[in-house]
Amino acid sequence: MGKIIFVDVDGTLVDYENNLPSSAVQAIRQARANGHRVYISTGRSKAEVYPNLWDIGLDGMIGGNGSYLEDNGQVVMHQLITAEQCRRVVDYLHAHGLEFYLESNSGLFASEHFEERGASTIREYAKRRGKKADEVTVRSAFPEMVFGAPLYRDDLNKISYILNDPKDFLMVQEAFPDLNSGTWGGRGEQALFGDLGVKGITKAHAISVLLAHLGADVADTIAFGDAKIDIPMLEYCAVGVAMGNGGVEICKMADFVTDAVEDDGLYHAFVRLGLIENENEK
Repeated sequence: MGKIIFVDVDGTLVDYENNLPSSAVQAIRQARANGHRVYISTGRSKAEVYPNLWDIGLDGMIGGNGSYLEDNGQVVMHQLITAEQCRRVVDYLHAHGLEFYLESNSGLFASEHFEERGASTIREYAKRRGKKADEVTVRSAFPEMVFGAPLYRDDLNKISYILNDPKDFLMVQEAFPDLNSGTWGGRGEQALFGDLGVKGITKAHAISVLLAHLGADVADTIAFGDAKIDIPMLEYCAVGVAMGNGGVEICKMADFVTDAVEDDGLYHAFVRLGLIENENEK
């Protein structure tokens, strides 16, 4: 068995404008042709993994920041927020005026006023990702989002909510010690959203489950990421690579920092690690 490679999506495989560099596609295809396995490891649920990513050729995915694990079409693990937890979170966010959306493999489900309240937040998120903010709406940013659906569900990987104030994160974190609490917001460290997920679940934990499933060794693992949420994954794997566009913390702890996504960082790192040959030097 060759190396087992884990690639974050947003800010690692695709840039902050959601562009997929052709060099990244080439690197993954060459690596798999050379006998290595490649999995995406993302905060996205499966509903947000669009055909252009699967069309690269992947061995599977880790989704929901570690709550979902799929290997060659087989679901190896799927740990969900319980229906009771969902009900408590939905009621709490409603009571505190925090708009949100529910993330499952079957879709994204918006709270009643998410589209209206989320407009300014999504414009700021788009701005951080290099897009023209005035052209972005909630519906264009989240084309798979469902409006008006029931919000008490039993199929959730995560719940994301808009931060009206940075203190909202601490308030929600304290209210739900039985769930993982995190934040996100595009390029940079300032959070725009908080999120809640299954307690004890990380990308690193999902990798350990996959290795047991494959009968593989952690010594053969390589991870790529750009944000704080990826740090446990980079720490767990034998080699951890940060993207040049990554945050300060992950760049400090990584084994090395490659170029930014838009500067062919994934391709250059694959070459440096001997996963593929540099086609430009042939």
